[in-house]
Amino acid sequence: MDRRPYLYDLHVELGAKIVPFGGWEMPLQYASGTVAEHLACRHDAVVFDVSHLGTVRCDGPEMFDALQSTLTNDLNKVDPGRAQYTHLLNDDGFVVDDIIVWWVGADEFDVMPNASNTEGVTSALPGHDVTDQRCVLAVQGPKAREKAGTVDPRFASVGRFRVERFDYHGVEVRVAGTGYTGEAGLEIAAPNEVAEEIFRALVAANITPAGLGARDTLRLEAALPLYGHELTLESTTLEAGLGWVLGWKKETFRGRVAVEHERERGVTRLLTGIATPDRQPLRDGADVLVEGDPVGTLSSGNFSPVLGHGIGMGLLEPGLAPGQPVTVMLRGREIDASVTALPFVQKES
Repeated sequence: MDRRPYLYDLHVELGAKIVPFGGWEMPLQYASGTVAEHLACRHDAVVFDVSHLGTVRCDGPEMFDALQSTLTNDLNKVDPGRAQYTHLLNDDGFVVDDIIVWWVGADEFDVMPNASNTEGVTSALPGHDVTDQRCVLAVQGPKAREKAGTVDPRFASVGRFRVERFDYHGVEVRVAGTGYTGEAGLEIAAPNEVAEEIFRALVAANITPAGLGARDTLRLEAALPLYGHELTLESTTLEAGLGWVLGWKKETFRGRVAVEHERERGVTRLLTGIATPDRQPLRDGADVLVEGDPVGTLSSGNFSPVLGHGIGMGLLEPGLAPGQPVTVMLRGREIDASVTALPFVQKES
């Protein structure tokens, strides 16, 4: 049976349509609908409940070395009080999960895996799962900090990829300048006992509640990979065009030998953007052809509310140039499309 987030009843009260996702029952959209929520994030501010994402708390003097030798990115690039995007690979170099690490204090780390992958992370790293003890509220959009700051001015002061913690009504709240929409924003890890109060206060500050439907179209426009789609146990970091998360200067990370071999021989697939000339949405699983020859399959696809046409990403043969015509086989139909540069919508700084 799917798990319910701590704020489930609040989402129902606010008119959310609930759907299963990653073993959880989560809001897909609220009464305003996915497109309106998407555009509110691009132009104003929204709040998502992303409590289905895991939190593995890794505290202790041994944790830096454990994370450094296991995860791909190099923690020496950052310091306490920073967040870092990284990958967990298996020994064959395939992606077990993509992760955000919040370096909270000198020997304190919150490792944030995807919804269905928490167990895979706890099996690879020491630490304990505190997912059920907190909610994670993602406030995203160009006015996210400004409006969240009316709830508590300390929310507005958290910089991009910075991590801060402070006392909020008697409990510790952890906040990072991270997100998954391509917009500025922050993610608030709040203990359950204050999570509903904070969520209601954010909505009262005229921040639109948004569901996972908008979160998916937003991350697609920003060309952010989704685990289970662009990143899987059959794909690699280099294929996704994310070689910058591989810490070649450090001594080791799990899967390094396999990834070194891949780097030497070159990738056979590369994450590529595809766009339709009209409102026809693209869908994952659709085959992509060039002059009748298959070059790969879309891993994600949808309609772009900002651009007004269909977009998709897939691991396709390398060397396809922006503007190159392609055919997408969508449910037995041939759809004219073209290769396009990523991201589809330029991310905010």
